[in-house]
Amino acid sequence: MRKLVPLKSIYAFVAVAEMGSMTEAAAVLCVSHSAISQAIKALEKQVDQPLFNRIGRRVELNQVGKKYYRKVAPALEQIVEATEDLVDIHHDKHLTINMVHSLALHWWIPRVPDFQQAMPELDVRISNILGSFELEREGVDIALIHGKPKEWQDYYCEKLGDDELIMVCSPQMIEQVTDPTLKTILKAAPNSIDEAKQLLNYFPPIFVTNDRRKHDWQVWCEANGIALPHQQNNLTFSASIQAVQATIRRLGVLITHRQFVRDDITHGVLTEVGPSVLNPYQDFYFVCRPDKLRRETVLLLRAWLREQFK
Repeated sequence: MRKLVPLKSIYAFVAVAEMGSMTEAAAVLCVSHSAISQAIKALEKQVDQPLFNRIGRRVELNQVGKKYYRKVAPALEQIVEATEDLVDIHHDKHLTINMVHSLALHWWIPRVPDFQQAMPELDVRISNILGSFELEREGVDIALIHGKPKEWQDYYCEKLGDDELIMVCSPQMIEQVTDPTLKTILKAAPNSIDEAKQLLNYFPPIFVTNDRRKHDWQVWCEANGIALPHQQNNLTFSASIQAVQATIRRLGVLITHRQFVRDDITHGVLTEVGPSVLNPYQDFYFVCRPDKLRRETVLLLRAWLREQFK
């Protein structure tokens, strides 16, 4: 029977070859420096020749080591991929998707019944980590991001849709308008800049101050050539969720993102007023590790998301 090479020696060999340091290889594999050194010595003893040149604290492959690495590294990668595929199959019915709170509350939750009908066997968990992060470290399979792909250059990143900024308010608030000029404009010129200007003269603006939303009013106003309104007491919020609720409660008008309030508009909870503006700073993207695209459930979910953002 052929003498087998211990797999831990192969892991150690590939790690040292790629890191150029036993110390760094030990850190990557979460073992001691001594364990790496012993594994390399055992491998070199088994093949009866050195595989590395020692240069101070650094090591580099010699000619024999380079030839061995070219054959061993792809084989090890196959072992890793085969193991990951088995794990993926085992967990294929569970996916964790990350999205911002506003999208989860106002976009995802209204679509859960349709999603359950389309993919009844799939169990989706929602997380709400903000900003860019390492998906695998946080246990996230897919990120539905509202931003720019430059923050996700190491991942598969596909644009799902544009980001539209729109002005919304409560339809009940509009029904209470008594000013004859504004009533005429609301009836004769819906979704016009004149309608938006008059509403801003009549109702206070609601602002969101977090870094991702604080420029929404400015972008919308500049695109429509109107002055930025002044913030008013008690109508500035740190999150879009709070601002949308304040708008539903008839406290004022809000510039927000269409996807955040699409279903509220459809069901008459909010109404769109004034013209919409394409946001040049953010869009909606599907993000995952490239290897996740081997999973059928990920491909099905991506197709479903594409339809939802049309």
